[in-house]
Amino acid sequence: MNFVFISPHFPSHYFHFAVALRERGVSVLGIGDTPYESLRPELRESLREYFFVPSLTDYDALVRATGYLTWRHGRVDRIESLNESWLEVEARLREDFHAPGLQPADILKLRSKSGMAEVFHASGVPHPDLLRVRDADQVKTFAARVGYPLVLKPDVGVGAAHTFKVTTDAEVDAALAHPLPTSYVAQPFVRGTIVTYDGIVDRHGAIVFTLSHEYSDGGMETVTERRDISFWSLQNIPPALDVLGRQVVAAFGLRERWFHLEFFRLPDGRFVVLEANLRPPGGFMTDMMNYTCDIDVYRLWARVVTGDPVADFQYTPRHHVCHSARRHGRRYRHTHAQIVEKMGSSLLVHRELPPIYHSLLGEEMYLTRHADKEAMQEAVRFIQATV
Repeated sequence: MNFVFISPHFPSHYFHFAVALRERGVSVLGIGDTPYESLRPELRESLREYFFVPSLTDYDALVRATGYLTWRHGRVDRIESLNESWLEVEARLREDFHAPGLQPADILKLRSKSGMAEVFHASGVPHPDLLRVRDADQVKTFAARVGYPLVLKPDVGVGAAHTFKVTTDAEVDAALAHPLPTSYVAQPFVRGTIVTYDGIVDRHGAIVFTLSHEYSDGGMETVTERRDISFWSLQNIPPALDVLGRQVVAAFGLRERWFHLEFFRLPDGRFVVLEANLRPPGGFMTDMMNYTCDIDVYRLWARVVTGDPVADFQYTPRHHVCHSARRHGRRYRHTHAQIVEKMGSSLLVHRELPPIYHSLLGEEMYLTRHADKEAMQEAVRFIQATV
């Protein structure tokens, strides 16, 4: 199998995917915007060939790179990036090189928030009302029907970038005094806790692995108010969430893919779906999954892609693994040394995060593992306590 891996070096821990593919005899062909000599040794050793392009936004360069790799190694069997930024690019390349997987028409429907809403509605999964908007009048008319506050966000976007909340007609006029830079949608602001439904689906559409995570805050609040975010794995998926998650995966018709579904848990305990992401969960959540279940999701995904049987795969969430973030410039009560001493063996990883993560995930993160939720919450309070 010839597998074209776009941007295999980012995020930094994604090299594990390439290693897992190579272990299963896959010919991994990388295309990236980082010079070959800058790749970590484990990734270089896993790549049969690597083609450097100055920019992954240059589609013509990607076509030339994929064409060269095809000429050198034969027909391309898979094209993936596992990265939100390049979903449209990889779909176009699949179409041009006749590779299986999501095509541009699929991405257009499944990546936009308006397209997702259509799928949610058709499958009967509860979700907040949504309207594509171009100007203030449309937003105010929508607010007259569903009420304020509203959230305005790009129809196609990553995380909480360029997202804002409006609570009155006057705020709408101020926010939309200038034309919107791209297509936007309006939704009611939902007060609830974000809970995810994450996993892998095989080539037959069967879910072979799934896990749930809970967030301390929403992405918009974390970005706009610069909150210290934390999120942690759940040892048990709420049954109602599992039913809705499986319903969404089936409605999207996913095959050989990761999925990252975000839901709101409302104060009354009901769940409503927020959005679906056709990729692994962000940050270091794949590593968190491994620590939670004592498994290797990178190797599991490689087995799915190569069509190897996974019926024997078993796992049990044994721990609460938590990501706790801190921000530079904020005065915290406890130093890094004190955190290391306090956490002891429960501290799995401490890492300065790349700048691209700062707005949502903070500048530095701690991964900790705990047997029960109370101990995990105590650790979060200790790490994020401010002066």
